Amino acid sequence: MEWFNKFPAMNPDSLRDLKKAIDEGFRSFTRAYGDGIESVFEPLQHFLIWSERFMTRTPWPIILLLIALFAWYASRNWRIVAGTVVTLLVIGYFDMWDDTMKTVSMIFVCTVLSIVIGIPIGILMARSDRLQNAINPVLDVMQTMPSFVYLIPVVMLLGIGKVPGLIAVVIYAIPPMIRLTNLGIRLVDKDVLEAADAFGSSSWQKLKKVQMPLALPTIMAGINQTIMMALAMVVIASMIGVQGLGQPVLKAISNQYFTLGIFNGLAIVGIAIIFDRVSQAFGKRLQQHLEIVHG
Repeated sequence: MEWFNKFPAMNPDSLRDLKKAIDEGFRSFTRAYGDGIESVFEPLQHFLIWSERFMTRTPWPIILLLIALFAWYASRNWRIVAGTVVTLLVIGYFDMWDDTMKTVSMIFVCTVLSIVIGIPIGILMARSDRLQNAINPVLDVMQTMPSFVYLIPVVMLLGIGKVPGLIAVVIYAIPPMIRLTNLGIRLVDKDVLEAADAFGSSSWQKLKKVQMPLALPTIMAGINQTIMMALAMVVIASMIGVQGLGQPVLKAISNQYFTLGIFNGLAIVGIAIIFDRVSQAFGKRLQQHLEIVHG
């Protein structure tokens, strides 16, 4: 009756040999192709370095003005702009400006990369049920896999640094971008698509002139969620060399510095609220515009 009380499992020696074979195979792959894979990501590294240098070396009043102008352009709401400026001033007053700008530059690059990769994949999923059924399990794994696990293969392939951290953040944050792009396009009214077909629109014209504009509010919600998840990954990514607000939080955890952790954690919260309010306001403004145009 031993099988009834103890779940039947693989022989320990066989299991150990299997794990050892997988680890050795991945190490061999890393040694053989690691340098080539690293060279593929060099443009991404240059983009990230440029973004960080721009945010940290530009005088703070100019950066503050640019962020305020962007918040006004997106929201057309003076309260959101005022809240953005006050939040950044408080963060800077407590000597967290440089770390905040490094975090903002990282989130900016992650968001751009997620949009560039996620929207085309979402469009392809919306056009093919078979592709959607194939990609959805992959997205499920990406969203439910513990975030620490992403760091292991990335570090083995690319070492410790900004680019491995960026890749780990993008893997963690991109699923909402893909899912909501797919959902937004699929929710476009079929009557509207039939009207576009009646006017002789091609597939590209329907996508560009009908589906994407009508799906834009949903896509904006995906961008919002991607930004929030990227910010949630900042502290974990700091373990492999990503600079910014995550490193002081990690230092506070290691050394039990309560105040350091609280201050930098609240700075991350402030940045998250800014991104959330601005992106939501932009999505609502797009929705109101489309209701006026198509109403």
